[in-house]
Amino acid sequence: STSFTILPIPLESPKMSRASSMLIDYDEPNYKESAIRFTRKMPSYTKDYFVSLFPIFTWIHRYNLTWLLSDVIAGVTVGIVVVPQGMGYAKIAQLPPEYGLYSSFVGLCIYCIFGTSKDISIGPTAVMSLLVGQTITSVTASNPLYTGPEIAVLLALFGGIVSLFIGLVRLGIIVDFIPNPAIAGFMTGSAITISIGQWAKLFGVTGVNTQDSAYLVFGHFFQHLPSAKLDAAFGILGLIWLYAVRFGTQYLTKKYPKYEKPLFFANIMRNGILVIFGTLIAYLINIGKSTSPISILKTVPAGFNAMGVPTIDTGLLSEVSGTLPSVVIILILEHVAIAKSFGRINDYKINPNQEIIAIGVTNIIGSFFGFAFTYSAYPNTGSFSRTAIKARSGVRTPLAGIFSAAVVVLSLYALTPAFYYIPDSILAAVIIHAVSDLVSGPKFLKQLWHVNPLELGTFVCAVIITFFTSVEYGIYVSVALSIILLLVRIARPRYSVLGRIPLQRSADDKQADTERERFIYVPQSHRSLRDYVQPTPPGIICFRFDESLTYPNSGFISDKIIEYVRSTTRRGKPLPEKKGDRAWNDSSQPESEEDNKTVLKALVFDFSGVNNLDSTGVQMLLDVQLAINRYADRAVEWHFAGITSPSIRKALLAGGFGVKSSGDQGEVLPVVPAHRDGPSNKGKQVITPDNRLQDLESAGASSGSDYDLSDGKELHTVETVEYCNGEKHDDFDVGVPRDVYPLFHWNVEEAVIAAGNA
Repeated sequence: STSFTILPIPLESPKMSRASSMLIDYDEPNYKESAIRFTRKMPSYTKDYFVSLFPIFTWIHRYNLTWLLSDVIAGVTVGIVVVPQGMGYAKIAQLPPEYGLYSSFVGLCIYCIFGTSKDISIGPTAVMSLLVGQTITSVTASNPLYTGPEIAVLLALFGGIVSLFIGLVRLGIIVDFIPNPAIAGFMTGSAITISIGQWAKLFGVTGVNTQDSAYLVFGHFFQHLPSAKLDAAFGILGLIWLYAVRFGTQYLTKKYPKYEKPLFFANIMRNGILVIFGTLIAYLINIGKSTSPISILKTVPAGFNAMGVPTIDTGLLSEVSGTLPSVVIILILEHVAIAKSFGRINDYKINPNQEIIAIGVTNIIGSFFGFAFTYSAYPNTGSFSRTAIKARSGVRTPLAGIFSAAVVVLSLYALTPAFYYIPDSILAAVIIHAVSDLVSGPKFLKQLWHVNPLELGTFVCAVIITFFTSVEYGIYVSVALSIILLLVRIARPRYSVLGRIPLQRSADDKQADTERERFIYVPQSHRSLRDYVQPTPPGIICFRFDESLTYPNSGFISDKIIEYVRSTTRRGKPLPEKKGDRAWNDSSQPESEEDNKTVLKALVFDFSGVNNLDSTGVQMLLDVQLAINRYADRAVEWHFAGITSPSIRKALLAGGFGVKSSGDQGEVLPVVPAHRDGPSNKGKQVITPDNRLQDLESAGASSGSDYDLSDGKELHTVETVEYCNGEKHDDFDVGVPRDVYPLFHWNVEEAVIAAGNA
């Protein structure tokens, strides 16, 4: 927490406001007391940490019949959707269809214990299924000894372990480094890839390897399109049905709002109705035939009958280790992004770290679940489409997942004989219809272009890379581009040279008969105001930085400050006439006597946009100050305005800023230790609580001030700390409290006035 010391001083002038009669100083942070307080609260923090691992205990005791009814409706509704989707996504993952049901069951059951979102639905998803399928194809092609289920279970187990670790140590902040356009990019690319990969099944086309890159699948599909079979009738009619019901119910909802709820549930049932009628027709056309005229799902084993520890093959683990980062990224990003989105929509807050823990636990437990000693769950995370259905169904708590899991169990034990005749083309239609919602449309692209064209480039690159290679590379490229853009923005921050615009005098100013103009300070290159911007007083330059001053951007900022100063001000003394007397690296030309440039007197830095200043940044400021002082042949004053953080203020004081100093600048943290093989660290003294009063005293004494600073108790007599001359300036009063250090100011206006009075 930030604390202040307010030091009252007498009103020396009738024009001096009461606010300006106060000096404000930050209290020095006491790290020892902070450590003691933290230690005392450690038991409480530990208790809160372990309680937060099981959020269900914060609300389960308030569970009631109203919530139960809503959860049953929402859970059963999602369960009806998850059964066909789970089997279809398992096929994308190159796994038998029952694996999608096993994964769905585990995720739906476990999440309610650890999750903080009432809306999200855990289970197989399109993007994760595509990544698992591509990994299985790649590994089995190079090593046929491994099977798809073994690979899938290993990805679920270790993806869950990594996610659980990230959540337990509270590293969920890492997801904030991946922006939404990058996520949307690889999800859009994955959705397009999945849709194209399902075309062959939709039309009953054989001979197309759907695990190739999307552009190859696209070309091979049209190459084999003439061999389309009866499956095309099921698939195309299925898609027409799905979209007709969706758009039809949306139209009717707008026309008849009072029937919104029944129409919504009718819309949700479209997947189930399609699968039921498609299966019935497929059964009828197969009566009396030994071979099905269409591609059907065939045998799906019934029930669960095994749990145990999955076998870990170190050779297989090394094979899939390159894919594990992608698995973890999708597990976390997809889930947390969906949970946050629906939390904002429905006005509640989720805990990202706890959501990551929930994902980790569900995948770890899922890898122990299976059928006939084959451990069958594969990585599952939050599903956007099912979460949207769950939210609109009126879910009240995370317990609704239990009822969705009950539907999955019912289907595994009672409906598996009927699954035999489900047409593959019907499942393909369901998948294409589901993943189409993941594609970001033209409206998203247009808005992204207006907000940030560079992020649009990240989005487009992610889509293209995913389309032409794989979802794994699409993830890596989008994440890498996002981090590169972030680093470039930090290393090359925006900055501006400020000018000023005079404000119209208010009625109070006119009544007070004050003659001093007031100004607002804006960039000189401001597109709308540049015709109205006036320069700052001669010899004063104002800079504003929009980023922190840290080691990545210190060199850039240093170059820009020195370059601007040299281009707009005169040297303090002319260049030596003899070339031999000039520095070897000084190639500047002698300045014309007719040049109207003035010698630099003071620099004003607006630090309102700076929220971090490290030792490299402080050293950069010292180096720039030394270079500018040599160029101007005088001690140029440095004023700082709008310092928002006590840590930044402390760093500046450690560098010797805040008061007028004497001597050459030294190094704050010398790379080579002082007095060894490097330069001695002499010059500016680090300002500490013990010597800051001494610095203020010397500042006042050097200016011939009338104030006595010899006694610490008289610190309140420092009015404006007239460090440049002994005169008091009534126009220095800008109506705000003043910082105890004379070169620190609350706003740019005050800093410019102080610099002008120097």
